[in-house]
Amino acid sequence: MNIYINARFLTQPITGVQRYAVELVKRWDRMLAEGQAAGRREEKPGRQEEKAGNGPAERGGSRERGGAREHRYTLLAPPDILYEPELKHIRLEKVGKLRGHAWEQFALPYYARDGLLVNLCNTGPLAKRNQIATIHDTAVFEYPESFTFSFRSAYKVIQGGLGRRAKTILTVSQFSKSQIMRHCGANERKIKVVPLGKEHIGEVQADPGVYAKHGLTPKNYILAVSSRNPYKNFAGLLRAMERLGDRNYEIAIAGASNSKVFGRAELSGSERVKWLGYVSDEELKALFEGAACFVFPSFYEGFGLPPLEAMACGTPILASRAASIPEVCGEACLYFDPHDPDDIARQIGRVMDDPELRTTLRDKGYRRADAFSWDACARETLQLIQEGVR
Repeated sequence: MNIYINARFLTQPITGVQRYAVELVKRWDRMLAEGQAAGRREEKPGRQEEKAGNGPAERGGSRERGGAREHRYTLLAPPDILYEPELKHIRLEKVGKLRGHAWEQFALPYYARDGLLVNLCNTGPLAKRNQIATIHDTAVFEYPESFTFSFRSAYKVIQGGLGRRAKTILTVSQFSKSQIMRHCGANERKIKVVPLGKEHIGEVQADPGVYAKHGLTPKNYILAVSSRNPYKNFAGLLRAMERLGDRNYEIAIAGASNSKVFGRAELSGSERVKWLGYVSDEELKALFEGAACFVFPSFYEGFGLPPLEAMACGTPILASRAASIPEVCGEACLYFDPHDPDDIARQIGRVMDDPELRTTLRDKGYRRADAFSWDACARETLQLIQEGVR
């Protein structure tokens, strides 16, 4: 059987959703090399053979060898990818001439017509039935004002269609599962929950040059990380900072904004607030390690990868008691009401004024982070994919 992976994520910068795709594909490639999955990299007969008259049955299909069903794994990508992953056992094919949603809706299902299609980043072609899709969250339904009209309109149609048509829906938290059932019309039995991992942040070398680059003093700043999306609640965090008075520390906010995706967020701040924009993985690790604490004030998350990254780096965390966040952070976090700037300020003050509390949160965070693994995520997800071809 041909198993095709929707590689449109290779045309996008790596943030949470793209991180998930990159980490899974990398690990699937390694698992295939180690024989942990029934599959092999085989040169698929070219388009010349197809033109000669061979249809999907001749090009694809499953094979038997030694009693084990074998599958061919191929990344199907648009022509405008930003980077190529280093893979040995999963083939990358750039197909079609379209871009963006048009490529995904029209070119992708054509080239994946003779196999199972796996979509990892919230969207997929509505014309394809033999597919599996990961829906990370349904924020466009819950916070439509946080997105541009065109973005939320497209995503509502696509996610609703995938919820009803895909063979299996993968998601990343029990919270997201409940939201997908509510908004996308998906049957509970076909939704599978597989949490994310954190090893990627430990695999890079921290770049301490980020401190001088942004004028930060290690252990004297509070860190927040996310896209500048209105439902991430940076406005509430800034109001909380105003309530903290003249305390001698700054807040550093890392994360890019995309005007084509997110609605406009009216944000202001004092000189103590530093907007860092997009940072590299190496800079992000240094920011986590140098922060006095990490604050995650979001109203809504499908999973919430930054708190997990912070815990893995030994950073004490404070976060909203909302959405999926308690599933991720457990008891390793000091929680606050994201709708109450006074409560946010109060909990930040507690952590900043109490070194013993910071140590306790750090130790709990390390233990909590150990429960999340990309290797486990990849194994379980690949097993569900292989079940989908039976």
